[in-house]
Amino acid sequence: MAEYNTPTIGLTCSDYERSVPYSAMLEKFGASVKLITPSNFNGVPEIIDNIDGLMLAGGADVHPKHYSQDADPNSGSWYNEDLDELELPILESALKADLPILAICRGMQVLNVSMGGSLIQNIDGHNSEEIDGKERLSSYHRIFLSPGCKLSATVGSGGFVRVNHRHHQGIGEAQKSDNLMASAWSMEDGIIEGLESPNHNWVLGVQFHPERRGEIPPHFDKLFETLVFKASSTT
Repeated sequence: MAEYNTPTIGLTCSDYERSVPYSAMLEKFGASVKLITPSNFNGVPEIIDNIDGLMLAGGADVHPKHYSQDADPNSGSWYNEDLDELELPILESALKADLPILAICRGMQVLNVSMGGSLIQNIDGHNSEEIDGKERLSSYHRIFLSPGCKLSATVGSGGFVRVNHRHHQGIGEAQKSDNLMASAWSMEDGIIEGLESPNHNWVLGVQFHPERRGEIPPHFDKLFETLVFKASSTT
């Protein structure tokens, strides 16, 4: 693809409604979005041949069978196995092609599982949203971004920052893939909040939700801007 052409970002998500805030951020920075859901999935080659970058959105829990565990009946988990079955092979092909990839919340967990890691099936304190009527409200905590990693270089700063959280599963050092590097951690319990691949040009995962504008410092918009820029440079 010619440099500075409008890049196409493949966005994997369970359905259109959930995809809207992610699509909005990609389109804000000039991308064309190809939404990939279980209902319109036509196979990996058709997708990989027509995208310049990939985003994995938030959503249901990854089924533990993909990291060789049984489902914990007390974890409160909910699964979308159709989404697992499309995201894992798409991600594998995108990694082989060294496409730029941004993985958010569930997406970061899929990235870790895809590269040989596992998950903590239930953790305390990260999914403590209050309910206001029918709306789930995010909770917040502080994380530490490692200076010098790709994540801090992308957003323009490292150190301490307050982020949102809406997850009950996560990744500790024991669950992290050996092929990924941790780049951010929760200050409360050490749960990994950022992952990146040292073996690819630009593959980042974050556990929080930067697409939820107003809940995250504005410099995290750079995650979407950089994904679009990297995809526009794909040849």
